[in-house]
Amino acid sequence: MAGESYLVAGLGNIGPEYASTRHNAGFIILDAWARASNISFESVRYGDLAVLNLKGRNIYLLKPSTYMNLSGKAVRYYLGRLPVTTDRLMVVCDDINLPFGTVRMRAKGSTGGHNGLESIEEMIETPNYARIRVGIGHDFDASGQIDYVLGNFSPEELAALNTDSERIIQGIIDWIFVGIDRAMTKLNTKKG
Repeated sequence: MAGESYLVAGLGNIGPEYASTRHNAGFIILDAWARASNISFESVRYGDLAVLNLKGRNIYLLKPSTYMNLSGKAVRYYLGRLPVTTDRLMVVCDDINLPFGTVRMRAKGSTGGHNGLESIEEMIETPNYARIRVGIGHDFDASGQIDYVLGNFSPEELAALNTDSERIIQGIIDWIFVGIDRAMTKLNTKKG
């Protein structure tokens, strides 16, 4: 149906010191989409927002400025301000439980201990929203998780993530146009 609106929130931390960190996979994906679509982000309340019109649908790309642990504040704010309901919300975030290069779309689910997802679930009061988890691997010892997720991607990893971003963006577009089940089937299949 023409005129439908969707909110895609890419999670990360603001500031140049975080730009290439593993925790910023969501920001990196949305930045790639904005570049590919020749659109720009505008600094607005609680984040940076870009709007893409695709075949009559408005897709709002949001990079929260609330830092990862308070991502839910920005998501709740825009769910209240835009003509978008939780069934048209997609969150893109990093996941240490998935090997680097693995991507998983889900219609809903647990937070898996991810602080950004925990904040969103708490603020919107439901786990029933779509999400894409971008695997960053878990090459750290028991006490090194924070340093790992806040560490920079290697140049090779960043190049691979930028390549994977095309597949992830297409997965989001598929979710919008053909539904979550078909989009999951396509995106969650290992890349060949």
